[in-house]
Parts: sequence; C-alpha cells; structure tokens
Amino acid sequence: MGEEDFGFAVPAFKPDEALLRARRELREMGLSERAGQFERAGLAIAKLVIDGAALNASVVKRPSRNSPEWTHKTLSSSAMLRDWMAELKRKLAGWSDRDE
Repeated sequence: MGEEDFGFAVPAFKPDEALLRARRELREMGLSERAGQFERAGLAIAKLVIDGAALNASVVKRPSRNSPEWTHKTLSSSAMLRDWMAELKRKLAGWSDRDE
C-alpha cells in the first residue's frame, strides 16, 4: 500500500524549521550550543548544518577532548531526524552511565 492510497502527501521537509526543533530538543537533552556544535561538559557531541533541502547531522563516536571521530548522516525527512535524535539520546544515556 503506497502513500497515494491514503489521499494525502507527506508534508515537505523544511530544514530550517527542523533545525530549530532539533536545537530545542538538543538543549532539552542537556547539550549547550557553541560555535555551531553541541557540547556536554565542554566535549563536542553533535553538529547540525542546513545543506539545501536537507540537514547534515554529525555525532561523535565517543566524546573526547582531543580530536573526536565523527559519523555523518544526511537527514532529508522528519522521520530521519526523529530517528537520529533517538539514537543520539541512547548514546548520551550510555555515555552518562559509563561516566558515573
């Protein structure tokens, strides 16, 4: 069953609005924004940048004071952004558990 069977189209992804929502959610997760990246306790955790009709999202593999290793993903829908945020939330919880 395709989406055309329901008689409506999926709303267009608006990266500028999605970035605003994501920033709010990242702050709610306890991250602070500095110079375009989101940090916790001074450690870089995530970056989100608008790229045309999508968001380029990056997250560190492991928090590090030295050169962190980043994984990158292009998010072109609200569902992809929700999944990325949920995965980041799981990672943050795991990192907190190890830190304590």
